[in-house]
Amino acid sequence: MCLGVPGRVVSVREGFAEVDFWGVRREVCLDIVDEPVAPGDYILNHVGFAIRRIPAEDIAQTLALYETLLAEAPSNDLMVADVRGEISATGKR
Repeated sequence: MCLGVPGRVVSVREGFAEVDFWGVRREVCLDIVDEPVAPGDYILNHVGFAIRRIPAEDIAQTLALYETLLAEAPSNDLMVADVRGEISATGKR
C-alpha cells in the first residue's frame, strides 16, 4: 500500500512546486497532477509527485483524517512512521 500525503502549495515554477507538509517544505514535481495548481492550493503528493489537487471543499476533512491517523496509529505502523519522521525532522511537532 502507498501513502499519499497532503500539502499546501507555497510557490510554483516551471513544472515544480514548493509544498509545505506540516512545516516540512519539499519540492514536488507537477508533471502528472490532474489539474493546474497555484499557491494556496492543496495537493496529494506521492514520492515527490503531485498526483491530484485536493478540492477546496475536501481540504479540512482530508487534513483532519491525517491528524487522526498521526495521533492514533500504532507506533509500529510503517506508513505513519514515515510521515512522523518527516514532521519530527523539522522540530515543529
